[in-house]
This record gives sequence, C-alpha cells and structure tokens, in this order.
Amino acid sequence: MSSQSLRFAVLGVGRIGKIHAENLVNRVPGTKVVALSDTFSEPLLALASELNVTKTFTDYKQVLEMPEVDAIAICTPTSTHYQIILDAAAAGKHIFCEKPLELSLEKIAAIGKVVEKHGVQLMVGFNRRYDSNFLKVRETVQDGKVGDPQLLRITSRDPGPPPADYIRSSGGMFLDMTIHDFDMARYLLASEVVELYATANVLVDPIFRELGDWDTAVIALKFANGAMGAIDNSRKAAYGYDQRVEVFGSKGMIAVNNNTADNHVFLDSEGSHSALPLNFFMDRYTESYRHEIEAFVDAIRKKTPVPVSAFDCLMAVTMGIAARRSVEENRPVRLAEIIQEYP
Repeated sequence: MSSQSLRFAVLGVGRIGKIHAENLVNRVPGTKVVALSDTFSEPLLALASELNVTKTFTDYKQVLEMPEVDAIAICTPTSTHYQIILDAAAAGKHIFCEKPLELSLEKIAAIGKVVEKHGVQLMVGFNRRYDSNFLKVRETVQDGKVGDPQLLRITSRDPGPPPADYIRSSGGMFLDMTIHDFDMARYLLASEVVELYATANVLVDPIFRELGDWDTAVIALKFANGAMGAIDNSRKAAYGYDQRVEVFGSKGMIAVNNNTADNHVFLDSEGSHSALPLNFFMDRYTESYRHEIEAFVDAIRKKTPVPVSAFDCLMAVTMGIAARRSVEENRPVRLAEIIQEYP
C-alpha cells in the first residue's frame, strides 16, 4: 500500500458511486481514485473524464487484478454485491460496500467469515450514522444527558417513489428504505431490537401493490434495554425529504428536525412561512457520505475495526425480514425467530 495515498477503485458510477468517487478525488485527504468500473460505458467514460481518472473497465474483475488498487467502493446493485465482495476479498482488497451487503442472512454471515479469512476490512455504507444531527443525538444519549432512554421516534419520508425497475430489485420498502431507520434505531440507543410489529399499506402509488410491496408503514420496536420505538415511513412527502429523530428519556429529550436551504421565517396576513426541507438524500446527507469514507480510510490506516460492520448489516436486514413477516402475518415478530431459521 502506498504511504502517500490509499488507492481506490469505484465500482458502479450511478448516483451513489458518483458521490463517492467525487469525494475521494476532491474531499477526502490521502486518497486517490485510480480506476472506475461500470457495465454502462457512457456514464463511466463521462465520470472518468470529469474526475481525470485514466483507467476504466466494464468488467470489475479487471479492477481486482490491478496491484495498484488498495481498496474498492462497491456502488453496484444489491444483487451483485455478494460475488463482488467474495472476489475482492480473495484479491486482498479492502471493501466499502453500500447497504445492504445482501438480502440473504446466510450470505451476509458468509461475507463476514470470508473477509475475516482474507484479513481485509469491510465497511457497510449506512451513511446516516455520520450525519451531524444524528451524531449529536447519539452523543447526547451516550453521555447520559437524557437519562435512561425510554422512547425513540424516527420519521423518514421520501419526496417521491423510486421507479418500478428499482422497486423490483431493491428487496422492498423494509430492506431498501426502512433499513436505514432500522440501523439508526440500533445505533442511537446502542441497544438491539428484540421484537417489532409493523403495519403497512399502499397509499401513494398502486405500482407498489402490483409489485408486492408497500409505500407507507409504521413499525413499533421493543429494545433489549426496555426502551420502545416507533418508525414511520412514506414514499412520498409533498413537501420534500422528511428526516427527523427524537429520543425521550428519564432526564430529558433530544430531537433533531429537517435541514432546510435556509432558516428564515416569513410572517404575513396568511400565516408563517419557511423554507421546505432539502429535497432528497443527496442534498440532505452530502457531508455524511464524505465522513463515512473518511472513517473507512481511517480504519484501514490504523488497522482498527471498521465502525459499521457486516454484523450491523445482518441485524438491519434481520429487522427488515421481520417487518415484512409482521405485515404479512399481522403479528409481532421477535428477531430471534428470524435468526434461528438461518444456519
């Protein structure tokens, strides 16, 4: 590994891949992007030209053969993650992978064993952990300022639904959208969820029903430490990207609200008016994407455990599977029930 820079290849140059590539080139000190890969050559070549990356490949395996690549960022569709991770680990590359690693608990568990066997680092892209608002909540709870946590509320609503093709391959609402909230619930309270009850419906677009999915959901959580939680999701908020959190405890409460383009309040004869929330995740969580890559790079350099592991993904996916079962069977589901079904 170069003592001057950690050399990356980015696999997949869609929305997330472009964000990570741009951050690595322009905003993360001590890193360099030496290669890009995507099955679609047009956006691949366009991004390579924009970032002045000279090596591009439509087959990721060619990237893994490059001795000058120290680490890869996997930003390809979820269905491709498993094989890429196995191949990258065998090639001795450190791995950053967007969530989820896989939709199968068996394969996530296998991934954890493979990366340990080959001695490489693997970090999962749950970027919301690195949002400054949510970090403040985590720190306040961990410092004991709210006392014993008793209630958690997470509101997460998208400004509009994804396209049908994306819905088909994403694993559904609970494994694509709510998975971020499941991870945040564990992270903010530093306690595992032991049981959940989910109810869901199609209230936004009938395409979700046609695809066997939902677009609106409420999930009640029970934590190992006795606290309770509630997550509410919608695929379409008319006013923009709605991201809020509250933790209530025996000594107090901490809450964070939406980020807006500015914080003005305008009053007139019709009432009070202010800016709408930032419109989507690429605007709302811009800095969090940079900070999570910085954390990954730091773990590699210091040879310390990554802050978001395969186990974290395993637990979030377990919650997603439990939530779907809860809706389909109209009952609370204990996570142990899901885990014990998988070897």
